[in-house]
Amino acid sequence: MNPPEGLPPPPGRGLEAAARARHRASPRARRLLAVGLIGGLLFAVWLFSAILTPFVLAACIAYFLDPACTRLARLGVPRWVSASGLVGALLLFALAAALLLYPLILAQITVLLTRLPSYVATIGAAVRELMLSLEEAAGPEVVDARLRELVVSQAGQMVSMLGTAATRLIGGGIALFNVFTLVIVTPVVAFYLLRDWPGIVAVVDSWLPRRSAPTIRQLAKETDRVLGAWLRGQLLCCLVLGLFYAIGLSAIGLELGVMIGLLAGALSIIPYVGSMTGFAAAVLLAIGQWGTWSGVGLVTAVFIAGQIVEGYIIYPRLLGNRVELHAVWVIFALFAGGVALGFLGVLLAVPIAAAIGVVARFWLRKYLASPLYLEGPRQDPD
Repeated sequence: MNPPEGLPPPPGRGLEAAARARHRASPRARRLLAVGLIGGLLFAVWLFSAILTPFVLAACIAYFLDPACTRLARLGVPRWVSASGLVGALLLFALAAALLLYPLILAQITVLLTRLPSYVATIGAAVRELMLSLEEAAGPEVVDARLRELVVSQAGQMVSMLGTAATRLIGGGIALFNVFTLVIVTPVVAFYLLRDWPGIVAVVDSWLPRRSAPTIRQLAKETDRVLGAWLRGQLLCCLVLGLFYAIGLSAIGLELGVMIGLLAGALSIIPYVGSMTGFAAAVLLAIGQWGTWSGVGLVTAVFIAGQIVEGYIIYPRLLGNRVELHAVWVIFALFAGGVALGFLGVLLAVPIAAAIGVVARFWLRKYLASPLYLEGPRQDPD
């Protein structure tokens, strides 16, 4: 019951109001805290970017394996046992894949470098023949000799660049992930993060400001849902498409089909880029190997079938509509992260893009429910 007008509030109620006022943060303090946290985080990433890659990679592994580890813990398996088993299984799988695939890819690189001059000459002859046909059909006014020779030389340079890029990719991979980082640091850090993941989440949750904690938890849950769906979808696409393209291109007789297929599958982590890059490389190599345009139809059929598998089986049947990261946004985030921080930026790009997308949708919902949007048009006085 409120006190009568003109009388002061009871002493106890006044003390409670004063205590609440002392514990209420001002808008300026909230802004300073947010800016300080974001600025400090960005400064730490910039300062320690040279050593952060294995730790961020370990955090990605722990995040990916946490659902399986949690299910095993619910079945009564101690978390440290399930964490060590999952990380060990992933490490063994990676080492087995490296031992099996690296010699095969290295052999295909050797074949490419050995036959590169022959490929360049064959592609040049095929392109020259095509340009001569176009010149006969369209006339010298449209296709002249200088344009023909320019196209032929550019086609040969594209194949030479492909061989050089493949060689640098193999060597650069070893330089990027040295044995110590790959085999020792990342698995150890991933094990500790995975073992302590619930405790880490609980500690971070206890640090949230009490007033905004429910909203932050909801945004984090939404980010986790979007990011988890995207990761599962893209990793599944990379695996299925890599195997499909490698088997399909090898089946039609392309000598470097395994290398092109696995490269296309790996680059499929960037939407559409993997398939387009693999298709262009496979078409050039098919012309260089067979010297005719007949193999282009077989390569095209393989990649069309791969797109059908991705578009009509993987996403609709296995993921539904849970992937809410637009392809253009993901491509921009990956390239921006790569330019800013290299491989570390690529690892951080998609989680940051997912968080920004969730926050943007949250603020959009707030805006659509606010008077700024709902207020009617201004009525001019008569």
